[in-house]
Amino acid sequence: MHGDADTQRGFDMKIYGFQKTTLLDYPEHVAATIFTGGCNFRCPYCHNGDLVLNSAEMEEYTHDEIFDHLRKRKGTLGGVAITGGEPTLMQDLPEFIREVKDLGLNVKLDTNGTNPSMLKRLIDEKLVDYVAMDIKQSRLKYNEVACMKSFDIKPIEQSVEILKTSNIDYEFRTTVAKELISIDDFKDIGEWIRGAKAYYLQPYKESEQVITKGFSTYSALEFDDIKRLLGNYDIGNVSLRAMD
Repeated sequence: MHGDADTQRGFDMKIYGFQKTTLLDYPEHVAATIFTGGCNFRCPYCHNGDLVLNSAEMEEYTHDEIFDHLRKRKGTLGGVAITGGEPTLMQDLPEFIREVKDLGLNVKLDTNGTNPSMLKRLIDEKLVDYVAMDIKQSRLKYNEVACMKSFDIKPIEQSVEILKTSNIDYEFRTTVAKELISIDDFKDIGEWIRGAKAYYLQPYKESEQVITKGFSTYSALEFDDIKRLLGNYDIGNVSLRAMD
């Protein structure tokens, strides 16, 4: 049973999940992971379907629950990963992260890139140390995966450029469900993110939490073909990453 989050002064972050220790969510860090509720995308393969669709019915974590744990574990933890849902929808995200940074912890942000002004602010104010941004599809087919009621690719393009021209550590990543993205689509993606630091391919994996079940992914040989194709676009690191 979590407390009354609304009574916490200066804390409006809607946090519905809290993994106290993970070795997976933040590269090279022992981290805690915070899951915000709500998202403007409706990706059918999303593994956090409850956070996207049903967060209003879920119980929130309070400011004290989060920060009491972080203070107790700050000697062990190296960072905090903030994911969702879509964290940049939270207007007080910078203030929340500032409290985390005050504990001496690094911060990794997962984002869909639809709020470039928030992303730029977090980078400019040195509030994030690592950003992982999803690339759902090629630009022309993007909304076939994002499934937004009103879609504009420009903010996502702006976020890509913000990361590529920043000094921050970052990665782009794509969840690969073969029914939603073809091998040829990666040519357009490669051209779009040409010169990026890192691009991770995450083979789709079925789980109980996905919004829509029944997708599959490519074979190991097909992923080898995709990686060879992406080798033409000066991307620093193209790798396969298993999904949890």
